Amino acid sequence: MSDFHVPRVMGVINCTPDSFYSGSRRDNVTAGLDAALNMIRDGAEILDFGGESTRPGSPGVEAEEQIARVVPVIREVRETSDITISIDTRSALVAEAALDAGADIINDISALKGDASMTALAAEREVPVVLMHMQGTPENMQENPQYSDPVEEIRAELLLAAQKALDAGVKKENIILDPGIGFGKRQQDNTMLLGLMGEWRPEEYLLLVGLSRKSFLGLIIDAENSRSEEFFHQHVRTRGAGAESMDPSQPGDRLTATIAAHAWCLNQGVDILRVHDVKETRQLIAVWEALSWTS
Repeated sequence: MSDFHVPRVMGVINCTPDSFYSGSRRDNVTAGLDAALNMIRDGAEILDFGGESTRPGSPGVEAEEQIARVVPVIREVRETSDITISIDTRSALVAEAALDAGADIINDISALKGDASMTALAAEREVPVVLMHMQGTPENMQENPQYSDPVEEIRAELLLAAQKALDAGVKKENIILDPGIGFGKRQQDNTMLLGLMGEWRPEEYLLLVGLSRKSFLGLIIDAENSRSEEFFHQHVRTRGAGAESMDPSQPGDRLTATIAAHAWCLNQGVDILRVHDVKETRQLIAVWEALSWTS
């Protein structure tokens, strides 16, 4: 029997009107609670609530607005379930309000650099904190990201962020690292980080990966669509206009690619998968786990 590690599934619930994947948006308490209960039923072990879209080019959202969006939903979920709840925010005010409402984890895409009070809050409340790598901010991160050695630079920056958190009093077991797929990364950076994950990941910390339905997968799909269309025209004699051209993929078309990438992550020992599609991810894990037991 081979040794293997089964990751936890974190379901994404965006209490926003403008997150990049419309299927994840929940704009009221009832919709947020329904989404949470459905994800719990499907097998999510963590729910990640956010009140600010961090898609490329997105503007920031004031703390008060984020609180108004997420806290009522978190409160309702906590009254209904003991599921682990994460708050996705760069704001210490939002994080504190969410923790007071029942959240258990801080998920900070700025790796505690976006708000000077966030590190102290995480240390004081003794909660797990996700430190994500990002070059720039959501507003400008995809304008011109540059790396000489992306894998080594991102690894070093994550370890530096972790050390700063440790120095401020955050417990080592409460630190979770996230390479920030799609956040200030070129296509080759994203694929390299995932492809070489088993080599660069710091073993002393838990690792979270959020790649669900992201644009780097769309670029891979689009390249395959172009190849398939060319193959079709090479081998099929059509009459008239012929077959319809394939459209570039949108987030809603990236489920299969997402599951394929998640399968890769399973074999790299990822600890937490942050996903939009809980049921499909749990099914993937169930098959992978069953096959792992037989090998």
